[in-house]
Amino acid sequence: MTKPMRINLKPGERIFINGAVVRVDRKVTLELMNDVCFLLESHVLQVEDTTTPLRQLYFTVQAMLIDPRNAHSALGLFQQQIEALHQAVETLTLLEALAQVEMLVTRDRLYEALRQIRCLFAMEDAILAKPSTASTVPAAPRAARVPVLESTL
Repeated sequence: MTKPMRINLKPGERIFINGAVVRVDRKVTLELMNDVCFLLESHVLQVEDTTTPLRQLYFTVQAMLIDPRNAHSALGLFQQQIEALHQAVETLTLLEALAQVEMLVTRDRLYEALRQIRCLFAMEDAILAKPSTASTVPAAPRAARVPVLESTL
C-alpha cells in the first residue's frame, strides 16, 4: 500500500483531481489514499499566459491532466508542438529536456512532464530575451503560435 499524500489547501483554493475541480471554503488538509492525478491551482497556467512555445506546451499537457476524457485530442496537439520545438531549438540542454518531456508524456506521467516544462521556463525566457540574431530559438515560432486548447478553468 502506498503512503497517503497530504495536501494543505487554503480557503477558496482549488485542486484538480482526476478531471474534477474541487474548491474548498475553509482551510483543509486532503489525504489522498491512492494514486491519483492532481494539479494544484498554483500550477495551473491560464490561456492568456501561453505567450511562449514552452508555455503553450505546458498548457497542452495541463489540459491532458485536467481533462482526461479529452486527453487524446490534446495528445495530437502536444505531438505537433513538441515536433515544432525540436525543429526550432538548437540548445542541446533544451533539446535533451524536451526529449525527457516527450518520454514522460508517452508514459502518461503528466505531472512529472509539467514539472519538467516549468523548470525550462527560465531558460526559454533567457533565450527569447536575446537579440534575434544571437537567439538559438528563431523568432518565427514565438510569433506563429501553435493553437492552444481553451481552458475549462
